[in-house]
Amino acid sequence: MSNFYEQVGGEKFFADLVSQFYAVVATDPILRPMYPENDLQGAAQRLQWFLEQYWGGPDTYQENRGHPRLRMRHAQFPINAAARDAWLNAMHKAVDGVEIDPALKGQLWGYLEMAANSLVNQPD
Repeated sequence: MSNFYEQVGGEKFFADLVSQFYAVVATDPILRPMYPENDLQGAAQRLQWFLEQYWGGPDTYQENRGHPRLRMRHAQFPINAAARDAWLNAMHKAVDGVEIDPALKGQLWGYLEMAANSLVNQPD
C-alpha cells in the first residue's frame, strides 16, 4: 500500500503546492515581511522538504536541517491570529490550485490547520 506522499504524486505535487503557496506569500503584506529578502527561495525549499518528509517522502529535511522543531524554528517570528490566518489563506489558495483527491485534500488540510494553530505565539 502506498503512502500519502506517493498517492498525491510525490515530489512533483509538493513542488507545485509550495510554488503556489510562495507566489501568494511574495505579495502578502503580513507574510512577506517575515522572510529575508534573499531567502524566499530557501524558505520554499525547506517547506517542500519538510512537507515531503512529513507525508512519507525522503528524509531530505532531516538530513539538511535536523529535527523539524517547528515551534522552535518559528519562535523568532511574531505569529498572531492575523499571521496564522494569512498563512492559512495562502495555503488554501495553494491547495485549491493543485490536483488532489478530495479525501487526501481533507487529510492535508486538517494537518495544515493544526500546524498553523500550533505556531501562534503572540496574543491578539
